[in-house]
Amino acid sequence: MSNKVIYAIYNDDDILMDAVKKTRAAHHHIEEVFTPFPVHGLDKAMGLAPTRLAICSFLYGCVGISFATWMMNYIMIQDWPQDIGGKPSFSYIENMPAFVPIMFELTVFFAAHLMVITFYMRSRLWPFKEAENPDVRTTDDHFLMEVAVRDNEEELISFFQNTGAVEVKVIDKH
Repeated sequence: MSNKVIYAIYNDDDILMDAVKKTRAAHHHIEEVFTPFPVHGLDKAMGLAPTRLAICSFLYGCVGISFATWMMNYIMIQDWPQDIGGKPSFSYIENMPAFVPIMFELTVFFAAHLMVITFYMRSRLWPFKEAENPDVRTTDDHFLMEVAVRDNEEELISFFQNTGAVEVKVIDKH
């Protein structure tokens, strides 16, 4: 089963933003918007929900600081205690000020690396994945809005031509 979509191509980001707002106001479903650079406010204009990646980052940081605390307590206090600079090695709390840089670094390390993995999994960006860019011009200077067609093809074509699209194409998407 193939689905028809319309590719409305724009050459200015302000015209694109107005077209997205008009499209949402007309209750047409926007599948995706491809841009050569980030367009401020586009996610809000499209009606996308705010990202929850910040929550993941916080949780990954908590995992990192917990691992750092466990690791330093095990290595420096329980497994191989050493007398460094006359500091007592029988209490983690007494030595914690010396461990703060390590705790900070492991918190950042865990948050950064696990966030990259989460982003790639969430975006389905696997190694050797084929590009999904529908038009090569969207990597240079054009903007593309992909809208689902539901038995209103002619109406949508005239609608997008009136929104300032420089090109409107109907595509069978598999």
